[in-house]
This record gives sequence, C-alpha cells and structure tokens, in this order.
Amino acid sequence: MRCMKRMLAAGLALGAGTAAAAAPELDWLAGHWCGGTANRQIEEVWLPEGGGMLLGMSRTLRDGRTESFEFMRIVAAGKQAGFHVQPNGVPPTRFAIAERGEQRVRFENAAHDFPNRIEYRREGDVLHAWIAGPGRDGKEMRIPFEYRRCGG
Repeated sequence: MRCMKRMLAAGLALGAGTAAAAAPELDWLAGHWCGGTANRQIEEVWLPEGGGMLLGMSRTLRDGRTESFEFMRIVAAGKQAGFHVQPNGVPPTRFAIAERGEQRVRFENAAHDFPNRIEYRREGDVLHAWIAGPGRDGKEMRIPFEYRRCGG
C-alpha cells in the first residue's frame, strides 16, 4: 500500500511538472500598464499566472469617463487554452495561442470579425500590443497600443 501511495504521488508530481513545462511562460505580462493620450487613458492590469491562467482587465477613459472595459484571461493549456476576452461584459471570445517567443505572444481567431489577431510584446519597461484584421472596407487594419508601467 505504501509503495502504491509513493508511486501515485510520484506520478502526480511528474504530471504536474509536465503541465507546468507545457504552459506558456507569460508572467512577463503581469503588472499595471498605462498608455493612451492626455484625453484618452488606457490601463491594463494582469495578475501573474496562477492555477493555469493569467487574469486581466482593462479600461479606457475618455475625458475622465469610461469609454470601454474588458475582462481577459489567458488559459495556459487544455481544451480551453487561449486568450479569452470579454469587452464591455459580452460573452467571451477565445483566441488560440498562435505563436509565442521570448516576451512575445500572438493569438488568432480567424472566425472573429475584428480583430482576428492580437499580439503582446514586451521590450524592457514597454509593453507593445496590437489588434489586427479586416477593416470595414476589407483591407487589413492594425491598431497599435504602447504601454508603460503605471506610476513610473
């Protein structure tokens, strides 16, 4: 019985290590990020990975009033893996992890109208992001965002 318990514990530890190794390393995204202009401020807050996901939220203020908000989560693995976004409280849309590298990740959902691609890339204390896809005229449209740590 003791041997079985040890084998089970070893198997669980090995399985946990495998899942953690397969998870994207995205803690570089964690923090409170600010961008925008004097009359249109954008904030994103990302919690570090925990329980297999990162949780985030954003808000955009125009002239001091809420223009939009979004709840976000990045699920590291499993059949729900990807970037789940809920702008202004609508049901979530999932974007699959398409590419990732050193402090860079891109998500895609070809079936979504706009955007159908989202990317985050960190360079030092700057977080670059963009959303892209077909515009109303059918031509490629890309909207960039640049954030820095808030209060810094």
